[in-house]
Amino acid sequence: MARIIMQPSGKSVDCAYGDTVLMALEKAGYALPNNCRAGACGECKVKVTQGQFDQGMVLDMALSQEERKQGYGLMCMAKPISDEITIEWGTEDAKPKLFPPREDALFVVVDKKALAARVVELRLRPVGQPIRYWPGQYVTLGNPRADVPVRAYSIANAPRPDGELVLQVARAEGGVTSNWIHDALAVGESVKVSGAYGTFIGDPSVDTPVLCLAAGTGLAPVMALAEAALRRGFRKPVTMLFSARSADDVYGTGMMAWWRTKHRNFDYQVTLTREQREGYRHGRIDVVLPQMFSDLSKHTVFVAGSPEFVDSCVATARALGARDELIHSEGFFAQQQPAKGDDDPWAHSPLA
Repeated sequence: MARIIMQPSGKSVDCAYGDTVLMALEKAGYALPNNCRAGACGECKVKVTQGQFDQGMVLDMALSQEERKQGYGLMCMAKPISDEITIEWGTEDAKPKLFPPREDALFVVVDKKALAARVVELRLRPVGQPIRYWPGQYVTLGNPRADVPVRAYSIANAPRPDGELVLQVARAEGGVTSNWIHDALAVGESVKVSGAYGTFIGDPSVDTPVLCLAAGTGLAPVMALAEAALRRGFRKPVTMLFSARSADDVYGTGMMAWWRTKHRNFDYQVTLTREQREGYRHGRIDVVLPQMFSDLSKHTVFVAGSPEFVDSCVATARALGARDELIHSEGFFAQQQPAKGDDDPWAHSPLA
């Protein structure tokens, strides 16, 4: 059993004999970027400052000889051969370092479909290098040449090797950008995307039950977070509570039902705020949440939606004992507030 120390946080994880550094980090909940897991892409490259490791077979294009001399290694193949190794990873509080955002990256719309009465889903595939991001972040999209202002949209999927981005866009009355996406943007067209931005990524190493609260297209970032956590084998209970105005505004339940079937620790419920219907809860989350939980002091809570929705959920979670350091919400509302007419507090996130 070896020990992997992460700097600058000083946190450490155990690495079982035969495991790679990537495997050990993932088992402990640390979401080190990776794609190929075979020493070919270079996504999991980090610097090892102390200790020895067996790099295994990797491609020179993914890890050059000069990088090896500087101490870098590919953690998907690296196995410790000393009792301890120290790597440069994360921030001082052990959260992932954000990737530098890119401007005007070229993407093609490869699919577009309606998810609900007012929501369409876009699938965008990069023409060049993919945009690197953490689940929970967002990108910006628009068409300034056609007087369509740039707006922010949360990424609804965990990172994929092909770099595809999934965006869920709610039509807003009078919203120029959302109406352009719904009515004019077509499959096969090229668009320019910038990002990723935002710090709604939480701490992937946290070892607590997780509660995700979302309204409208605020569902997108929490779905990305949940997908990434379940994919890496997160074992604590994960509960999703989705608020919509009516059943016509509900979407994403097919994927969530699949997650519930595949992962015993995942569950979800939907609450409707403007109608009562069998199979759904009724009421806003500040009313429904105390019916579901009496104590949230041991939960990590993620909230995504409009400022009003977030404020209400955070206040309710705190009243149920949730700790401030374990509450994560969208942190860019003021900077990314849409134009007048693009905000419906309970129906969709202002990102849409």
